[in-house]
Amino acid sequence: MSRFSQAISEGDGISIVPLLDGDVGELAALAERSGAEAVAVSRDADVAAVRARTSLAVLVTRPELDAERFAPPEADACVLVFEHWAGYEELESLYGLILESGVACVVDVRDDEELEQALELLDPEIFLLSERDRDRDEDDLERTLDLLPDVPAGKLVISEAPVVAREQAVALERAGVDAILVRAGESGDAFAGAVRAIAGEG
Repeated sequence: MSRFSQAISEGDGISIVPLLDGDVGELAALAERSGAEAVAVSRDADVAAVRARTSLAVLVTRPELDAERFAPPEADACVLVFEHWAGYEELESLYGLILESGVACVVDVRDDEELEQALELLDPEIFLLSERDRDRDEDDLERTLDLLPDVPAGKLVISEAPVVAREQAVALERAGVDAILVRAGESGDAFAGAVRAIAGEG
């Protein structure tokens, strides 16, 4: 099991994975003190700065369509957006190369068709249930709760649902979600407060 998989599957309750935006080094340290089990950064962030400030597992989201730069060496996991690669013959090869490098690969899907295809082609260990192209009339947790029953038992599931309250996190935990990707803002106090509130740490 990868370091990232362990981070979101072990421990009590649902895991909180804040997406860092701004001073990622400082926010990474705050995230660890506030009860997060891992942190996420975009592909443009300074992953080395994050690694220097926290012992938490690091997930790189939305990586560019460049196989050679897909997984920074400081990352523990990266996101493969199934939509971006579904038409490429090298999808299975890329997925295998990422795993061989020792980096966990989280497969991002946004509907039941992508989920079915990803299972058939890759059978990944970890899914990110994406909120891309979300309908305005969709409830905050609706997409995750709709897709979750189709995820086979034994897989790890990260929800990108816009969770802002502990009650929402508890609802996802009860449904079987392992982790939540949280957008907690850029200011230190607000960021720490949001992470603590969702994690139930205060």
